[in-house]
Amino acid sequence: MDSADVGESPELFRLGADGSPELVSGTPPDSFSKTGQLWGHPQYRWSAHQKTGFEWWISRIERQLELFDILRIDHFIGLHRSWMIPGSSRTAGGGRWRRVPGREMLQAVRDRLGDTPLVAEDLGGMTPAVEALRDDFALPGMSLLQNAFDEDDAPGLPHKLARDSVVYTGTHDNDTTRGWWRGLSNASKSRVMTYAGSDGTEPHETLIRLALASTANTAIIPMQDLLGLGRKARMNVPGIASGNWRWRLETGMLRSHDSARLRRMTEVTGRFPCNP
Repeated sequence: MDSADVGESPELFRLGADGSPELVSGTPPDSFSKTGQLWGHPQYRWSAHQKTGFEWWISRIERQLELFDILRIDHFIGLHRSWMIPGSSRTAGGGRWRRVPGREMLQAVRDRLGDTPLVAEDLGGMTPAVEALRDDFALPGMSLLQNAFDEDDAPGLPHKLARDSVVYTGTHDNDTTRGWWRGLSNASKSRVMTYAGSDGTEPHETLIRLALASTANTAIIPMQDLLGLGRKARMNVPGIASGNWRWRLETGMLRSHDSARLRRMTEVTGRFPCNP
């Protein structure tokens, strides 16, 4: 509600006459939270965006591409349908799914900006319609190695990943790999060690090597995993409103040994940046 976007363009958001939100964002109850996640951001007034030809979206993406090489559309499912919660609700359980014109928006962006380097965060709650939306615009999807060892021959194993995809050890919503390993079942630990030929003593290095050696076009390693940090360095716990986003990379934490090791791993896995 206190964002520059809402302040500058309130007509593009679902606000009442008094400026309070009519509908807000979140997710339904799931494995992270029994009552869902109530984020509280005002929902978009999609009809107003359609009338402008999605000018706000185009301008936003165009500006971000001046700053970054690649953009990730978080919660990509929200461009097909969005969990809309009454603004007066105290939990996310009272919301409902509503369709949104994400396909029209993506087409407007393509018509104006051409093929843009976007990545679809397509984790959880995927449906054939959402997959079609992602694939029709040739957007790379995502895979998390922390989710790949819950069963034998799982689809998320490194050698099975789509070439046009992005692989992570884990994202901001996951525990660090060391923390994840501590809570992993013995069966899953056994799968990791058998698959990777690892003894399990350095699980973060194991997952980093698996990510870099995978078939995915792009591999992203959180700094906490590169440094081998434990649960205290976790970035975010979904569904919990306080105490998150506090970890910082401080001076001296990244040592020359770490950077040399990462350089060598990217060289042997063919991921070292090409010369311009």
